[in-house]
Amino acid sequence: METTPLSEVLAGHRFFHSLDPAYREVIAGCAGQERFQPGSFLFREGEPADRFYAVRSGRVALEMAAPGVGAMIIDTAEAGEVVGVSWLFVPYRWQFDARAVEPVGAIGFDAVCLREKADADPRLGYALMKLFAEVLIRRMQSARVRLLDLYGDGRSGTPADRVRG
Repeated sequence: METTPLSEVLAGHRFFHSLDPAYREVIAGCAGQERFQPGSFLFREGEPADRFYAVRSGRVALEMAAPGVGAMIIDTAEAGEVVGVSWLFVPYRWQFDARAVEPVGAIGFDAVCLREKADADPRLGYALMKLFAEVLIRRMQSARVRLLDLYGDGRSGTPADRVRG
């Protein structure tokens, strides 16, 4: 069992490395170690977004249900990354599924606890928002690349139409 204080564990996590050490100490009070086996869900679309996870080991697939296709992976997260941004935005519901692809070790954060701390200290809230804005931008860029892969050179029609082409 790991005895390193969570604030120190956070200091070694790429996502939190630039966060002021005092803020890492504050948010560590909202966190705990968690493990997920392959195939298990960290969260499911539509459920309350009451946590987010800093991945320490393993890989997590972010998925969405596509009619007629089933689960589509829209992005993945590995050690040093985080999953879950819906906890920041009303109505606090997950927009995607997050599923462990490999055994995952993560730090889970209580969203209500973090929002209360961020509301009480706007500087902390701003620091967290800047970190999560980077995640949102990266995920949008990833989605853009996936759409370009899916729809190719931008010609009109469906991918199936272009194959028949």
